Amino acid sequence: MPHRWPPHPGRSFCAIDFGTSNSAVALPAAAGHTNLVELEPGFVTMPTAVFYRADGPAWEEPAREYGRAAVAAYADGLEGRLMRSMKSILGSPLAQQTTDVGGGRGVRYADIVAGYLRHLLALAQRDAGQPIERAVLGRPVYFVDDDPARDAQAEAALRAAAQAAGLREVHFQFEPIAAALDHERSLEREELVLVADIGGGTSDFSLVRVGPSRRTRADRREDILANHGVHVAGTDFDRHIELAAIMPLLGYRAFGPPRAGEPAREVPSGIYFDLSTWHLINSAYAPARLAELRQMRGFYAEPRHHARLMTTLEERLGHALAAAAEQAKIDAATQGRSHIDLSILETGLACGLSEREAGRVIEADCERIEQAAREAVRLAGVAPQAVDALYFTGGSTGLAPLVARIAACFPQARQAQGDRFASVARGLGEHARQVFPE
Repeated sequence: MPHRWPPHPGRSFCAIDFGTSNSAVALPAAAGHTNLVELEPGFVTMPTAVFYRADGPAWEEPAREYGRAAVAAYADGLEGRLMRSMKSILGSPLAQQTTDVGGGRGVRYADIVAGYLRHLLALAQRDAGQPIERAVLGRPVYFVDDDPARDAQAEAALRAAAQAAGLREVHFQFEPIAAALDHERSLEREELVLVADIGGGTSDFSLVRVGPSRRTRADRREDILANHGVHVAGTDFDRHIELAAIMPLLGYRAFGPPRAGEPAREVPSGIYFDLSTWHLINSAYAPARLAELRQMRGFYAEPRHHARLMTTLEERLGHALAAAAEQAKIDAATQGRSHIDLSILETGLACGLSEREAGRVIEADCERIEQAAREAVRLAGVAPQAVDALYFTGGSTGLAPLVARIAACFPQARQAQGDRFASVARGLGEHARQVFPE
């Protein structure tokens, strides 16, 4: 846990980073400092996730789990509905539609967002020891690309959800501006900063003008010179690594037994893609699908492949394998090689992945992310050498080879690494001090 400053008793506001993948909340503290709220024991950030349990009476409000507890409930196969990426429905017709959350219950998507924000606000009020009715929320530069009307609709929907959660006064700040505010505090001159926010689902780049004369401005829209991104990031890396290193041991890309007069056929691959895609893993456990796959033993020339696949499905080990792939990615990047223990499938079973192999597997994704960084600068009409600094935030910026690849595009720019999961919340907290003065 980071150092915590004494709370500021006279300032009843907070800053909320309601992220697509993770969320964080900041509160004002004494001496001009900001504290991050402990959202879960030992954690100041948590997955943006809600799990609606379906095990209660249909006439009662469904019990809910949040954050890591929500993900664990889903991974454990409890009956109910997991909601993630809730931010993506803002600005779409889905926001006012009702979705089934299990147990014969339906909930509006907008109310799901409001309920999640209400949970964050309750945690902030517990930490502050007083009611909170004012907040700054982060928002992307564009909720919806190339559609100003829907973009405005998305912000209005988020404001309405925040007000439904109990906030009386709501202000917004752009997330790339928030991410750059910590960097801006230490500057003595104006700079062009390329903010690289690379998380689990998206890689976003914003070229931002920052400096001492700008930091007190409430409206920073004109300081964002360009924004560009791609829907490629950490979860895509994990999927490719799992398919390359782990799934071949379960029969991925293997061939069936030879048949007279016919070439050997490759084993059907759909199940392996589903097991390597986080939100599809539970679909692989459906009884009808399990029954079908049990009957496919004859499709495999190597019986152990089919046996390992069925162990994965029958013991619901898909999420454990996905976690192993994620750790392999980290180990390969930080230690040069990873050792993947798969004894949960078979005694003594293991595989490895080198840094070079990992790089080859995610090469196409890294290329797309690199091109997105270049495009953001090009859209601003700025030469690469004019970028003064690169500011990295988001979980996937912990992957050093990817950071180095982006940095090589702008060799004259110095590098700054923010808090990978909480820099936006900290920056929003700084902005909230300006919006809600003493």
